[in-house]
Amino acid sequence: MQLSFVYILTNKYRTTLYIGVTNSLIDRVVQHKSRQGSKFTVKYNVTDLIYFEEFTDINQAILREKQLKNWHHDWKINLIKELNPTLKTLEL
Repeated sequence: MQLSFVYILTNKYRTTLYIGVTNSLIDRVVQHKSRQGSKFTVKYNVTDLIYFEEFTDINQAILREKQLKNWHHDWKINLIKELNPTLKTLEL
């Protein structure tokens, strides 16, 4: 079974959020940290993983990513703080 992930990255000041979907969370975070992620994450230096959700169906992950991208910034912060109250960088 192939797992998929929706993940949220932020910058060191926790002011900018990036939401993505991947089937290899570790590899994708490494890409972002080495500045080979999206143009957005490179431009805004968004490399710290602060939240992720796991899915067994890629289609569900894609739907969740789209849903979260449409949320207000405050809603996203509140979601993250449910599992990561201090917005610390998660280690994989």
